[in-house]
Amino acid sequence: MNDSPVNGLRILLVEDEAMIAMLVEDMLADRGATVVGPAGAVSAALSAIESEPIDGALLDVNLGGVESFEVADALAKRDIPFVFVTGYGGAGVRDRYPNVATLQKPFMPEDFDRALGTLAALSRGE
Repeated sequence: MNDSPVNGLRILLVEDEAMIAMLVEDMLADRGATVVGPAGAVSAALSAIESEPIDGALLDVNLGGVESFEVADALAKRDIPFVFVTGYGGAGVRDRYPNVATLQKPFMPEDFDRALGTLAALSRGE
């Protein structure tokens, strides 16, 4: 039995770097999550939000030079919890979304699991 907090949840993965997306997709699957995506662009992420049931999202801030705040806005409008994932630090993210968790790249597995715990708790209304 998988006791990961995201076990059974559908997680939208928004990441434009193929290698990182594959790594995170594997990490989510290992924890029992169903991965929606990965979406590598704002348009693909918005399409997934419109067409797929989603319990939460991991959202890269920079998608090929385009900030993903439009995706964050769409998630927030639907009350879908998300965690920002960024290699650039959380300062710009905290200005716009001060209460959203940020996972700093590169991350350690324990940091990833802590972020997933936050995401799962929000998804379950805890």
